[in-house]
Amino acid sequence: MSHEIIHNAFQALASNDPDRISAVLTEDAEWLSPPGNDTAVALGGINHMVGREAIVRFFAQDFPRLYARDVAVTFHGVHVDGERVAVEAAMTATLANGSHYSNDYCFVIQLQDGLIHRVREYADTVRGLRMVLGGIPR
Repeated sequence: MSHEIIHNAFQALASNDPDRISAVLTEDAEWLSPPGNDTAVALGGINHMVGREAIVRFFAQDFPRLYARDVAVTFHGVHVDGERVAVEAAMTATLANGSHYSNDYCFVIQLQDGLIHRVREYADTVRGLRMVLGGIPR
């Protein structure tokens, strides 16, 4: 069951549809990304979003400003332990500047009543910064 919840959640996040995204999150959901990650740096955002509204706004409005089209997530593994799920995945996309983006991720997700309650995201931030900004900011 958790495998299906995770696949549906990632489809909703990629849809940029606020209603679909909202439907997979608890009201007090949290999303924690690595500090200084490429998305936060490029969009001038933060790496810790708190609350359904903030996460929905990010995926519906901010995320598509950077990852403009052809966003695809390939799952390499979904590992379930009760309501805790670890997801190994790769994301590819075409950036707003036309460049190609490709990075590997690990998400540790805490579910609550079948909804995403907390996400801890791990990614290669140096690789992401090189693709998004063309280098490492100093």
